[in-house]
Amino acid sequence: MSKPIVAIVGRPNVGKSMLFNKLIGKRLSIVEDTPGVTRDRIYGETDWNGRPFTLIDTGGIEPRTDNQILAFMRDQAQIAIENATVIIFLTDIKTGLTASDQEVAGMLLRSGKPIVLAVNKMDSTGAVNPDFYEFYNLGLGDPIAVSAVHGHGTGDLLDACVQYFPPEEEEEEEDDAIKVAVIGKPNAGKSSLVNQILGEERVIVSDVAGTTRDAIDSRFTNDQGSFVFIDTAGLRRKSKVEEDIERYSVLRATMAIERSDVCLIMIDATEGVTEQDTKVAGLAHEAGKASIIVVNKWDLVEKDDKTMDKMRQEVRNGLAFMTYAPILFISAKTGQRVNRLFELIDYVSNQASTRITTGMLNNVLEDAQTRVQPPTDKGRRLKIYYMTQVGIRPPHFVIFCNDVRLFHFSYQRYLENCIRNTFGLEGTPIVLSIRQKGDREV
Repeated sequence: MSKPIVAIVGRPNVGKSMLFNKLIGKRLSIVEDTPGVTRDRIYGETDWNGRPFTLIDTGGIEPRTDNQILAFMRDQAQIAIENATVIIFLTDIKTGLTASDQEVAGMLLRSGKPIVLAVNKMDSTGAVNPDFYEFYNLGLGDPIAVSAVHGHGTGDLLDACVQYFPPEEEEEEEDDAIKVAVIGKPNAGKSSLVNQILGEERVIVSDVAGTTRDAIDSRFTNDQGSFVFIDTAGLRRKSKVEEDIERYSVLRATMAIERSDVCLIMIDATEGVTEQDTKVAGLAHEAGKASIIVVNKWDLVEKDDKTMDKMRQEVRNGLAFMTYAPILFISAKTGQRVNRLFELIDYVSNQASTRITTGMLNNVLEDAQTRVQPPTDKGRRLKIYYMTQVGIRPPHFVIFCNDVRLFHFSYQRYLENCIRNTFGLEGTPIVLSIRQKGDREV
């Protein structure tokens, strides 16, 4: 059975993200003393007394607003409410009971979902603040006093939530879903692609650059398999990272790359490969992630029979260090070629997990040396003894030789090309480690 889902909702700036981080035990949601920082639904996995569950942090609900972003946040919170097993309605003792709290309570009651009322910022362990009793007026039962900063009351809060979980059944084994990080500069169409795949407005889509500030996980299953798409905040040039919030977003995107199996590098077809695109792609390359270059907004480009080939060459020139990555031209808006992504994701993920026997590798090595002899320096020739694979994701090979100083970079590149020509390994970087005979480290 799927894990129970607990959604934390409430008006802006009552401490939802801080409580979320406290409950999952790590800083996943952005915490900033600025209303509206958490715009999308943020998912985290945690457990209480042996019961694992999924926790959702939502953007603050403003029941009545003409602000576009706040309206988006309200809609996202509504989706979280619909998917939740139980809802934590978080309020704030410092501001007391407000008219917005009353309206949010009405929205939650109409959902028909179990609601646990929590009053945050009860940081003192002494006498109860008399204003605490105001919250009984919401008609949601006994409020629970909590402190997201110190953790007071969180055990009682989780005990109350677990009471609404369905009967515990044997947990399924960890699935083999491929984790896919969707990365790129702001406004390249990352959120639009995720929404096109999911068939719902799972992620905020707006023409305001930088709308997605956190990394959002979305599960999707089809005939090709099971996937988890991680929509990341657009990566900006460092000179533009002025606010702490934006700086956190760059860090979050980097973390999303690290925990992914495959990276989709989104390029805006109307702009071509920019300097920022090369930096974004470089993060995935340096992390050793299998990657696909996704040229989006292809529907907006005026085309003739040579346009695609010309753009493909421009991409190759701009991302010359990623010649191994396949290129796919899509339109996230219309859905053009989006279905082909799944086959490619599965393919490059498998390529990154390829294992090659030492015997096969050394056959390639012997043939390569026969065709192009190893280099010499001052009359001393490089001798290569053998090669073996020591890791996957990315494929990692160790080559033993007589002197690492003789192993020129150009010959390493030649051997890498020989390995690729024989075994494919499309879509994934290759790591070559050179060891001198007698070195213990591999």
